[in-house]
Amino acid sequence: MTATRQGKVRSSSRRGVRLEASKTRTPLDKKPIQEIWNEYQTVKDDPAKAEPIRNFLMEKFLPLVRYNAERIYTRLPDEVDVEDLMSAGIFGLMDAIDAFDLDRNVKFETYCAPRIRGAILDELRAMDWVPRLVRHRTAKVESARQKFEMANGRPPTDAELAQKLNLPHEEFDKVKRDSSAVSTHSITRKFAASDGSRELREIDIVRDDADSNPLREMQRRDLKDLITKGLSRAERLIVILYYYEGMTMKEIGATLDLSESRVSQMHSSILARLKAQMQHRSKELEPIET
Repeated sequence: MTATRQGKVRSSSRRGVRLEASKTRTPLDKKPIQEIWNEYQTVKDDPAKAEPIRNFLMEKFLPLVRYNAERIYTRLPDEVDVEDLMSAGIFGLMDAIDAFDLDRNVKFETYCAPRIRGAILDELRAMDWVPRLVRHRTAKVESARQKFEMANGRPPTDAELAQKLNLPHEEFDKVKRDSSAVSTHSITRKFAASDGSRELREIDIVRDDADSNPLREMQRRDLKDLITKGLSRAERLIVILYYYEGMTMKEIGATLDLSESRVSQMHSSILARLKAQMQHRSKELEPIET
């Protein structure tokens, strides 16, 4: 056999070996799921070999995460993002894949669902600023309230509710205080349907106390000028500090280096003069009879 022919035979043999090898390496999506689980259980302790199989299983069972996340999301406020729930559920799925035992003869879908839901609920508890004990007490009070209304056709009084819960008056007051602070509202959540393309949200209707009204400020300034007109410097300061700055007589006295009683006397004198001025002005504004 010539060297050329021998080379072709060896080349053909190598191609045959490669073809046989490619036939034995079946992609994961072509294998039965039971075989994949068996393979994962075998190589689980080898990160390099286990990682591609774990990624395949994560991708395959990811719809279970979305299904459970969306079911829980339907009972939550709008400000909760379903994607955040899914992110938490993925960690539950990862733990379920690592802890799954084939010897239990349980379907993985049945086994992983409680772990996914548990991971999502743990995330919700971490997001909640209210302690679990307060939540429990609030639910108990609300349940008793609803049962009383259904039985009697009216809301219960505090005494009736405390009696139904079998709680002393002092303890019921504490439970009531705790239950009044168990909910928050996002200022970005939807407030109401809007006719336009832009949704109306809570932040759009929140009153901004820092936003001043120019007309009101002008009226306030004119009124201050009118009241303090004709007063001495000390009298003007007493009016401004007492009515505009909210200071007490004692604080005003310390500011002006006067006694509290002296400030009180000057304040009474100012009010008497202002009353006389207002009466005089009201007479000037009365219509002249003809």
